Amino acid sequence: MAAKKCTKADIVDALYEKTGMNRKEIRTVIDLFVSEIKAALLDRSVIELRGFGTFELKIRKARSRARNPRTGETISVRPHGNITFRCGRELKQDAWNITDEVPQ
Repeated sequence: MAAKKCTKADIVDALYEKTGMNRKEIRTVIDLFVSEIKAALLDRSVIELRGFGTFELKIRKARSRARNPRTGETISVRPHGNITFRCGRELKQDAWNITDEVPQ
């Protein structure tokens, strides 16, 4: 079963329905929220959203012998940042109960 996609516009519409706030203001708040998360991650801060999860920037070490999966060519890779996400306990527990069964 293919996963449904939820876009920023879908989130704006859902918040508009729940709050009645102006769509433009909601979009601005979401953009500012995402911008603050990006800035904090690039400043090497850990972002902890209780009940949802934790975002963290981890530095991957350099490798002199990596392989390009497309060409099979051996290449070297310099050290680089990688964003990781660990879901929170509440989200993990809620996701645990999801099945592929179609609700009736």
